[in-house]
Amino acid sequence: MNKFTGLGVALVTPFKSDKSIDFEALGKTLEHVTSGGVDFLVVLGTTAETPTLNAAEKAETVKYIAEKNAGKLPLVVGAGGNNTREAVEAVASLYDEADAVLSVVPYYNKPSQRGIEAHFSAIADASKKPVILYNVPGRTGVNMNADTCLKLAEHKNIVAVKEASGNLNQMSYILRDRPADFSVLSGDDGLTLSQIAIGADGVISVIANAFPVEFGKMVHLALDGNYAQARQIYMKLVEIIDLLFVEGNPAGVKAAMEIRGVIHNYLRLPLVEASETLYEKLKKIQEKI
Repeated sequence: MNKFTGLGVALVTPFKSDKSIDFEALGKTLEHVTSGGVDFLVVLGTTAETPTLNAAEKAETVKYIAEKNAGKLPLVVGAGGNNTREAVEAVASLYDEADAVLSVVPYYNKPSQRGIEAHFSAIADASKKPVILYNVPGRTGVNMNADTCLKLAEHKNIVAVKEASGNLNQMSYILRDRPADFSVLSGDDGLTLSQIAIGADGVISVIANAFPVEFGKMVHLALDGNYAQARQIYMKLVEIIDLLFVEGNPAGVKAAMEIRGVIHNYLRLPLVEASETLYEKLKKIQEKI
């Protein structure tokens, strides 16, 4: 059975006021998100502000999380890029602590579908770890369509896709025609319930950094077919999910986590902290949850 199902959380990277990594807060984040409901951890993803971390910081972050996690939950590590040769080198030497690699569609270059297929095939051939594809055209500038995803799903070392196109029809085609052991995961918190309803296996989530128990309960109720109760939870969370992305990710979720007393609200440039207006909205709505 594919172990990358249910609720995965795309972990933030907490910073101190001097913008160095706050490992004490990272430990507190891990305690918070593993308090119930989370099935696997995702490190060095978009939400982690990974482009602003240097190689030493990335390695130290993975090592710290792996030691704290102690094998309790599967650990997915982000690796890849828009230079296939460098991406292949990155995954070939991926941290031993990783259980799988999450690799994004090449950004900026805008490759064709054949280029995307060749890129991920090269990564999967080189990786000693299973590969999870990550399709997020809003960030990369190019969409990996259903046909390309399904071709790649036949590769023995590609086990899942994080599908964040926001296109339910596209996900439907993938779900309809995928191999039996290939996981399809939502990449959109606000669409998770709808996507599980059409057959998705779970989500890699942002909001789960702040509300792991609540969002995890919704995900697992939906996976068990209890949509009535799952819908009740979703309706309580829907407004905060929207607010988390008003000024970009992870500005919103870091503000929400500070309000909950988990981390301090610091980001690295070019990202900036949530505005005072958004912060106050998040604070007010969290009082109702």
